Amino acid sequence: MMPMSAVDEDDKLDRRQAGQVLRRAWQMLHPYRREVRLAGACVVVSTLAVLAGPYLLKVGIDRGIVPGRVGVLDAAVAAYVVVAIVAYAASRAQVLLISQAGEGFLRDLRTRVFDHLLRLSMPFYDREKAGVVVSRMTSDVDSLQELVQQGLLQLLASLLLIVGSVVFLGIVSWQLLLICLIPVPVVVLASIKFQRDSNRAYLTVRDRIGLTLSALQEGISGVRVIQAYGREDVEIGRFERRNDSLYRAHMRSVFVQAWYLPVIEGAALGTTALVVGIGGKMVLDGSLPIGTVAFFVLTLSNLFEPVQQLSQLFNTVQSSGAALHKLFELLDTEVDLDERPDAVALPGRGELRVEGLSFGYGTGPLVLDDVDLVLPAGEKLALVGPTGAGKSTLAKLMARLYDPTAGRVTFDGVDLRDAQLRSLRTRIVVVPQEGYLFAGTIRDNVRIGRPDATDAEVEAALASLGLLDRFRAQPHGLDTEVHERGSSLSAGERQLVSLARAALADPAVLVLDEATSSLDPGTEVLVEQALERLVEGRTVIAIAHRLSTAERADRVGVVADGALVELGSHDELVAAGGRYAALYRSWVGGLASAG
Repeated sequence: MMPMSAVDEDDKLDRRQAGQVLRRAWQMLHPYRREVRLAGACVVVSTLAVLAGPYLLKVGIDRGIVPGRVGVLDAAVAAYVVVAIVAYAASRAQVLLISQAGEGFLRDLRTRVFDHLLRLSMPFYDREKAGVVVSRMTSDVDSLQELVQQGLLQLLASLLLIVGSVVFLGIVSWQLLLICLIPVPVVVLASIKFQRDSNRAYLTVRDRIGLTLSALQEGISGVRVIQAYGREDVEIGRFERRNDSLYRAHMRSVFVQAWYLPVIEGAALGTTALVVGIGGKMVLDGSLPIGTVAFFVLTLSNLFEPVQQLSQLFNTVQSSGAALHKLFELLDTEVDLDERPDAVALPGRGELRVEGLSFGYGTGPLVLDDVDLVLPAGEKLALVGPTGAGKSTLAKLMARLYDPTAGRVTFDGVDLRDAQLRSLRTRIVVVPQEGYLFAGTIRDNVRIGRPDATDAEVEAALASLGLLDRFRAQPHGLDTEVHERGSSLSAGERQLVSLARAALADPAVLVLDEATSSLDPGTEVLVEQALERLVEGRTVIAIAHRLSTAERADRVGVVADGALVELGSHDELVAAGGRYAALYRSWVGGLASAG
């Protein structure tokens, strides 16, 4: 089991960070400040009503239970009923108001975070793990949900109740109040120790939950491999160890509560006993009304119970503050490929030029160094080379999925960094190796290429690739649901929808990551036919995993060791006897041996 000290300390905020989080949260709450203020007012009214109950009981005992003064008792009882109704109404209103404000705040926060995530560029997703990004929208928001639903109300109500109780007790009898303060040092020290121990225990539980869920996810995701290699017992044992670690962490948090709660309850009982004992003697001496003792006994429960609630709320507040801090950090992450204020629209057609281009991922070494390339309008270029040579990176830079470390990429003389992003994504479209489809219909997924396209334009895009009849033959035609990730379609059909999407966008430049490399031979022929129609009349940059693609290109660029080492037609490069010729001979030899 991991020692307590090894728990991630990122969940702890210093005073400056906590202040910044509160200020930003208050700014985001601006549309809901009316509800927050009204909820605060309701909490005050509810707290006063709770405090008024014991005082009305005191009045009823001291002034009402006296012969000939029945009217005072009746008035006290009536007032008590009114106070109870007011307390109920105020409590109900405060729950509704704070929930409306809190849930609205969380709704806006989720939207802002998701919007920002979609605007962040590829370098961000290279740096961050997908699981960490998803946890911002799941576990961190869930942590805030707990605070919004019950924590905020309990926090404010407990503070007001503690302060109000002390004030009321002092007003009614400062002598008995001094007696009530005797156990305060013990309660304060116990609460400080509880907050420290429970925070450590909570962080450990949170860490163990993450490890257990990770083991569960790996087991489910890799179940085919586990069963294929007979590793069931090994993985079950691994999960049992993680699960047992989580159990021990939970039990540690239970032990912390097990010693703290009796301390508070004991302090409350001890204080009540002192009040009854000493107050009773004062009643017998005639120096104190009996109603005052009853008032103190009832009010003391309003004093110690909130102390216990505040201590238990500490972890919720700590967790929520840390979660909000992480979400604000995510919102503060700068967009790597932002649009400049004076950005211009790209021309409809032009040459694509790479000048002195160098690039490295993050702070790592250069993947490409001083690359120059001119691609005239309408030319088909195939990029080949060994895995990791940089051919995919070069293609991504030419589509501005990344910005170069040095040099520039221009389209008809316009630096891509100066282009409007919408214009850029219209002129240069990337078709990935595998067609990714979203939940929805076939028509919806094609329309992603141009959201404002009409049904007729969607059908025209499919027809231009010779695919319209194929998809009309689906059970519901173009309105057939493809389900999440396009699971109801085959890999080839998903790729065909992806190509139709690109055809609808009608770009000047297409970047293709070998769209047929993962398909079976039968489907590959169909996709190849659609591709031939799609690339007609367009500038094409194809990342070629198969040299048959390079054979059909106008020119071939060989990328190796971070440089464009050869450039020419297929026949020229084969005749030159260089790297491409060696790759081609190896590929032809492989085909011959396979045949």
